[in-house]
Amino acid sequence: MGRIERKLADLGIALPAPAAPVANYAPYIITGHLVFISGQVSIGPNGLIRGTLGGGMTIDEGVEAAFACGVNLLAQLSAATDHDLDRVKRVVKLGGFVNCTPDFIDHPKVVNGASDLMVAVFGEIGRHARAAVGAPSLPLGAAVEVDGVFEIA
Repeated sequence: MGRIERKLADLGIALPAPAAPVANYAPYIITGHLVFISGQVSIGPNGLIRGTLGGGMTIDEGVEAAFACGVNLLAQLSAATDHDLDRVKRVVKLGGFVNCTPDFIDHPKVVNGASDLMVAVFGEIGRHARAAVGAPSLPLGAAVEVDGVFEIA
């Protein structure tokens, strides 16, 4: 078990099997030392987390949904690194999409669910550039979707 796998275990996080694509795209692409991971929707241990921020879903529930996206990103990243997350040199960028009402303004707080996970797992190399935007709907009715770019050895 590598250092990152031990950290995940210490945090009580078990990575699920990586989700299969729901349309015509690859779950991840490796080019050079970069891994581009397709958007991961908010699927947690109890299934798809649906909801609309500003429309009945709380910020804490949104953070939980973004955390689930982060776990799913790590599952894809594990597959991309042949299950050796110690190969990760940097979390480069996350893009967060929040299913929300037009007047919702706390997108950054929601997407912190995924960002905080990256820092908790990878430490300083987990700090990353980021976008957090609102959307009127997301695939499958998901509350949150997050994609990512990672540098690997």
